Parts: sequence; C-alpha cells; structure tokens
Amino acid sequence: MSPASRVALITGASSGIGAAVALLFARHGYSLSLSGRNVQRLAATADLCRREAGKLKQTGSEDIVVMETVGDLAKPECLTALAEATGKQFGGRLDSLINNAGILEYGSIENSSTEQLDRVLNVNLRSVYRLTQLCLPLLKSVSPKGSIVNVSSVNGLRSFPGLLAYNVSKAGLDQFTRCAALELAPVGIRCNSVNPGVIVTELQRTGGLSDEQYASFIKRCAETHALGRPGQPNEVAEAALFLADPDRSGFITGVTLPVDGGRHAMCPR
Repeated sequence: MSPASRVALITGASSGIGAAVALLFARHGYSLSLSGRNVQRLAATADLCRREAGKLKQTGSEDIVVMETVGDLAKPECLTALAEATGKQFGGRLDSLINNAGILEYGSIENSSTEQLDRVLNVNLRSVYRLTQLCLPLLKSVSPKGSIVNVSSVNGLRSFPGLLAYNVSKAGLDQFTRCAALELAPVGIRCNSVNPGVIVTELQRTGGLSDEQYASFIKRCAETHALGRPGQPNEVAEAALFLADPDRSGFITGVTLPVDGGRHAMCPR
C-alpha cells in the first residue's frame, strides 16, 4: 500500500513532538487527523501539513486530507468525538494511531497530591487506554492491520526524582504498550513506544520551569545525555514514522525504543 492512501491520527499535535510527527507524516503522504487543545497552534500545524500535501499534489500524488479536532483528552467525551470524527472523515479506516498527548508536572512524594496524580494519569495513560479502545475497529479495518505508537519517555525506563506522577504515568504507558502488543498481535495490530530523553519543546516550561531554570536544565543535558545534547522533535518523529510504517517495521511489536541520546544507559547523576 502506498503511504498516500494511509491515514494517521496524531494527538498532541499542536506543538513540539506532535507537530513534528504530523509534518513528517504529511511529507510521506499520510492523510491526517490532528488533535490538540490549542486552537491557534493546532491550526498552524494543520496549515503546514496542508502545504506539504500541496507539494506532493504537484508531483502527482493522491489527495491528502488534513482534519483538526480541538479538545481536552482528559475528558472522555472528547476522546469519543475524536475517534468518531476520524472514522467518519476517512471512511472507517485508520492505519496509525500516534498517542502523543501528554503533560508534565513536577512534584515528589512529599509535596505532590493525589489531584496532581489524577491529572497526569488522566492525560498520559487513561486517555491512551480509552482512545486505543475506541480506535480498534478502525485499525482492524485496514490491510495490513493498523499500528499504534505511544510517545512515552525515558522516565518510563529510568527513575528520576521530583517527577513522581509523570514517571509513574510513563512506566504505566510502557506496560500498556507491551500488554496491548501481545493482546492485539493475533489480529495483526502492532503496538510500540518511543521513549524520548530531553527534547527541546515547551514541555518543561509548561510543567513549571522558569526561563532561567529551563536554560540551566538544557545546559545540563550535556552531562545527563551520553551524546552531550538534548534531542530535537524531528528525531523523535523519525522513530515514530519507522514504528508506524508496516513496510519498515512490520515484524516489530511491543518495543520501548529510547530516542534519548543514551540517557537510559547512563548511571544516575
């Protein structure tokens, strides 16, 4: 099957890794269902994807459709609306589900709350669980069967202090990935995770770091990442495309793939 006839649903597509994934998939001819909370940023991502689609159109490729759905995936009704809108737009088919939406909040066992835990788990884990359930009929409708790529974190593989709820959510997401991979393998659906290290996005600042703290945090990546730098969103996007594409990774399922400059292999500092 040519990529031009494939459909991908990407959550958290307003910025950062999600926007990079959307743009890369558009360049490879995927039609897209994009989800995000920020109306303006999501529209900007969609416009960039449509420009890429226009370039492909000039080369004789099939028409590429880009749709947007604004909503908070912590709300069950938004998950249902997203799955239903995607199915309606693309005739009941979905080749790739990219569960990228996520939030980060700082806090330890002593100074965090169960309310914080609920907020983080609702977005980072519960929404993935439910959206995957809702999209299974669409993923089963295609041939070869669809694939799921969850954007997790090196924090799911290693433990770091001060990010308790976030760490727990990503460890849970990795276990979800492995279990779903085993349960869906008999019907041909693959499920994998990419586990980024520190990536240059707005995630840490929206999580509470000041500009000064963030600058120091990024500078320290030279020590905490074996390759001596933080990553870029497009580097994670390339891994997501690889895991989503059955022509590239059709015999891979249940993996947690670090895209972290070697951080997972280093001793804690």
